[in-house]
Order: sequence, then structure tokens, then C-alpha cells
Amino acid sequence: MTAAADARGTELGRYLKARRAQVRPEDVGLPAGAGLRRTPGLRREELAALAGVSVDYYIRLERGRETNPSPAVVDALGRTLRLRGDGYERLHELAELASGRPTELPACSDHTVRGSVLRMLESVRPLPAYVVSRYNRVLAANPPGRRLMPGLWDWPEEQRNLTRYVFLHPVGRTLYEPWVETVALSVAHLRAVGGADPDSPELTALVGELMLKSTQFARLWERYDVCERGGGQKSFRHPEVGPMTLTYEVMRLARTGGQRMVVYQAAPGTPDEAAMLRLEPTATRSEPESPVLSRS
Repeated sequence: MTAAADARGTELGRYLKARRAQVRPEDVGLPAGAGLRRTPGLRREELAALAGVSVDYYIRLERGRETNPSPAVVDALGRTLRLRGDGYERLHELAELASGRPTELPACSDHTVRGSVLRMLESVRPLPAYVVSRYNRVLAANPPGRRLMPGLWDWPEEQRNLTRYVFLHPVGRTLYEPWVETVALSVAHLRAVGGADPDSPELTALVGELMLKSTQFARLWERYDVCERGGGQKSFRHPEVGPMTLTYEVMRLARTGGQRMVVYQAAPGTPDEAAMLRLEPTATRSEPESPVLSRS
């Protein structure tokens, strides 16, 4: 087996092991047994039996020594592990990678934001909006988008990453509520967008830093939860404009290697909208302030 194939198989094995630990015996109709189990979740032999594969074959999969599981085997493992949605797709994606028949890899990451996208950021004001890279580095934002994340822009350009912000910045750790749920979704989303390129230097550098600096991140990363977010709702305890709950939409930008534009809004006439509108600078809009790139 080549080193590349071994690495791909190892990533599949990590995912299987992490998800196996999340399934209790009683979840799949097995008796929990007396006393404490040494293995969290299902044992290897239990998962293999339920999925209809040999224990030896499953162990080779989990250790990265088997890199060509059939679609039927992948389906059986997914059902046994009770995977749904993004988690199920992630299993198939890793199986394709392990087999050497990868799904379409993302284009090379590009941190340059097109002029047309910068104009879009300006056009949606007073709604807060920003552009992030595939791995959540903030590349540009309109003025209310900048004010939505206090302190982020004090960091050097290359450090302005939303996942780093929620774990390591003192304001980021108090801005969102509930924080625990916010960071869990952030890590699950990072796992999802890692997708077909888990060895990306940008991703591995970010994950390595956060594993060292945040025990909460390390614990969540090892769970291997997967959830790709396309929009939703966030609640803020904003130090400048007060509490607010905003909905947001995420728009993928074509031919950018994974850039996304995120736009927040609130229902008209609500206290949430009033708080959000206070993020807009008080200066006159007769000469619009241009969206700011991720440069000081």
C-alpha cells in the first residue's frame, strides 16, 4: 500500500472509530451488559456483526489497512452507526478517498475576493455580511459585518478565522449564546467542509493550533461530528448593541475554492432588528464606505 493510500485509509478509520464510540449497545438492540464496558460505544466485533462483515475485515478498515470497501459495505456501516445526512455523506466521501476514486476535490484555495463580491457586500447594507474561506478565514466584510465580531479585526490578517475566534478570543467566547452549542456546530461544520481534502495545509495548521490551545476544541474534534451549515439562527450578547437573535444565510461563491458569503438579518420592526441596525456606522451613507478586505 502506498503512503498516500495509507493516509486516506487512516482518515476513514478515524471516522469509523469516532462514530462507533457514539453508538450505545442499546441504540442498536444489544444488551448493555452488567458492569462498566472498557470500550465506549460499540465494540468492533459488535459493529462488524451488525454490519454483516467479518471482524478481521472491519479491523483492517479501522486501522487503515483496507482501502477499498464496497458501496454495500459502506451503506451497512452507515446504517449500523446510525448516520444521517451530512454524517452519512461524509462516510461515503471518505470511502471514496480511501479507494483512490475521490470525489471532486476543491479548487485551490484562493483568498482573493472578487470585486463583484465586494460590491455585493456593500449592496446588502445595513445587513451585516462577510466572506470566509473554505476553512472559515474571514476575507472581507462590510462595516456592520466587521462590528458584528468585536476584536476579530485586531488580530493579524492571517489569524482572522471564525473558528479560532470562538475558541481563543475573549470576546468570541462570550459573544455567542449558548456558547457550547455554537462551538459544537462550528467544529462539526469545519469537519464537513474539510471534506475531500482533510490534509489541506490551511486546515491542518488551524486544527493543530486549536488542539494545543483549547481542550474544548480537542474534545469536539475527536467526536468527528459532521454538519455542513447553509443557514440558521444565532443569538448574540453583543458588547456594543446588546442582545439580539439574527437569522443568516450562507451562499457559496463559484470558482473560489470554497469561499462563502454570509449575510445576517432580522424580522422588520423587532428589537432584534433595532439592535442589528445599530451595527451600521453612524456616518452618512451619501459616500458609502467600501467593504474591507482582511487587511489592516
